[in-house]
Amino acid sequence: MTSEKLESRAVPTLEAVAALAGVSRATVSRVVNGSTKVTPEVIEAVNKAIADLNYVPNRAARSLASKRTQVVALVVPESTAKVFADPFFASIVQGAALHLAETEYTLNMVISSEFKADKTRRYLMGGNVDGALIVSHHSGDHSYAHLGQSLPVVFGGRPVNEAEQGSYFVDVDNVEGAAGATEHLITRGRRNIAIITGPQDMPAGLDRLTGWRRAMDANGLDQSLIEYGDFSPTSGREAMKRLLDRGVPIDGLFATNDQMAAGAYASIHEAGLSIPDDIAVVGYDDDYYGLTATPPLTTVHQPSIGLGETMARVLVKLMSGTSVDRVTMLPTELVVRQST
Repeated sequence: MTSEKLESRAVPTLEAVAALAGVSRATVSRVVNGSTKVTPEVIEAVNKAIADLNYVPNRAARSLASKRTQVVALVVPESTAKVFADPFFASIVQGAALHLAETEYTLNMVISSEFKADKTRRYLMGGNVDGALIVSHHSGDHSYAHLGQSLPVVFGGRPVNEAEQGSYFVDVDNVEGAAGATEHLITRGRRNIAIITGPQDMPAGLDRLTGWRRAMDANGLDQSLIEYGDFSPTSGREAMKRLLDRGVPIDGLFATNDQMAAGAYASIHEAGLSIPDDIAVVGYDDDYYGLTATPPLTTVHQPSIGLGETMARVLVKLMSGTSVDRVTMLPTELVVRQST
């Protein structure tokens, strides 16, 4: 093979771009890195040379020089089975990816069980990422919060532990959303309203139970019809069966996520009861479990895609050194369908 052919197949370099544009190597570097200290005419000449040569900046070399990777980690401290069974996580990924698509950052997803937490921490602190989004639908665990001293970190959901209140996080007002869901049942004339809530070491379980209690207390209604699940359909089915087995009147149910509401539907139907004539049901999340239920489920819409997008936006600002609020709260909205 001739030297001319070898040269024609060589990967274009920064020096080649500089020579074609008639500028210095340093000037090309400034243009590639988005410096504002370059005239529009020079930028145009450099960009034309880049296009003519099909030059691709060496991101690895730039990362070494800037000590930045242009990578963001989305860490989900849940089991793989939960991640792929729960539509909440898909929405978070979609929202974060939508925002980061407008930036130079790439999104990496890390599924980290409690058994591999140290491995995940080593990865985050090993210079592999510029920042991290950490989200668990079912946990207020901010045990990664200490990483925020050396790595920008944004959580989805508030912390349960008071010692971790200094974290940056994005959340929805679960108390207000749950209170609104319960008030809706009350306006429908329901008085014996049960709740299936989540574990009480998780903010969604805690806050949605608090909202239910607030509405029940404000209307002088009994608050003894409480059962617990783990946000899965199976746990909702079992919790509803326990409620019905008590043998006390129930004419309304607030299930604190749509998956548990879907499970509760099964037990209600198995008992020969109808929805909403015998028991009106409200869920929480507004995901496909609610949309595909029969009858379609009245539910509290939380902007899951917006949650992921907002988390990414806050993180990008943190990584750029911009001052941001530690707490960002998003609104919820009641979506009324045929189950009430």
